[in-house]
Amino acid sequence: MTDEVLITVRVIKSFEYRTSRNMVIPVNTATTTVGDLKQQCLKVIGEDAKFKPYRTVEFDTLKIYTQAFKNKTQNLIINLEDSGFLDDNEKLLKDVDVQSETELSFFNRKAYEEYKVNPVMKW
Repeated sequence: MTDEVLITVRVIKSFEYRTSRNMVIPVNTATTTVGDLKQQCLKVIGEDAKFKPYRTVEFDTLKIYTQAFKNKTQNLIINLEDSGFLDDNEKLLKDVDVQSETELSFFNRKAYEEYKVNPVMKW
């Protein structure tokens, strides 16, 4: 099995308004760390024009949303379970079970904690 995979990162601007945009990133899970992936995502957000509205958010957390052929959450924006956080920036992606077609969420942790306490959808 190859370590070169494609993953989808859903960049979440607002949990309440369900504002998110996806980016598909090719990575090598054997050499890329969680911290490297965060930096790669921040670089795309800073350089790609379609992410301009997202530049006001301080993105600091990656979390596994779903993996291929596994169960999916009913929440359309984020997996609200307590597991799946990629908190250790030094770990390799393969060590935190990131594999081909894994979907990750990239968001502000404080906004997530506030939303989890009061999960209200606004329009």
